[in-house]
Amino acid sequence: MTMSAHTQTEHHTTLGLDHRKLGFWVFLASECVFFMSLIITFIIYSGRPQEGPTHEVLNIPLTAFNTFVLLTSSLSMVLAVDATRRGDKRQMQLWLLATILMGSFFIGVQVFEYRELMHEGLTLTSNLFGMSFYLLTGFHGAHVTFGILWLIVVFIKSFGDTFGPHNDVPVDIMGLYWHFVDLVWVFLFPIVYLIKW
Repeated sequence: MTMSAHTQTEHHTTLGLDHRKLGFWVFLASECVFFMSLIITFIIYSGRPQEGPTHEVLNIPLTAFNTFVLLTSSLSMVLAVDATRRGDKRQMQLWLLATILMGSFFIGVQVFEYRELMHEGLTLTSNLFGMSFYLLTGFHGAHVTFGILWLIVVFIKSFGDTFGPHNDVPVDIMGLYWHFVDLVWVFLFPIVYLIKW
């Protein structure tokens, strides 16, 4: 039996959830455990007496603005998924591109911040705070970078007839990943920048 290009193949589990989304939720749960271990390490190391620069060299206003940009990108991702479900290819591409640009801006500011912090003497080897700071924020930055590359692939594929009401799950899963990295940053920003342990 030949399926039409506009017929979505059903991939549901016994829970009524698409098996691809269920598998991705499991993956995100494992990522949560990994991030939690890094956060706990950061809190433990930050609370120890140490020499060298710590919280006082962090640029909180810059990072707060960068946080706003990253969280705004979650809205553009929601709009991209919604446009995909409605079959509005142009809007989908517009919001995917907006998400790519905001994610890239976030990474660009993070690179600038790292350069400034290293100039202030906070390096990976300066003290326990520096090591745990770069490990935690760098690991998150790597996730955002991977998300940007994934978004670029989705954006390029969107010029074909790949996504739409007949096949919105891949874009939806991309959205889940993007919301995950944004949500992780919601926790990281106060833990790393605002609270002095």
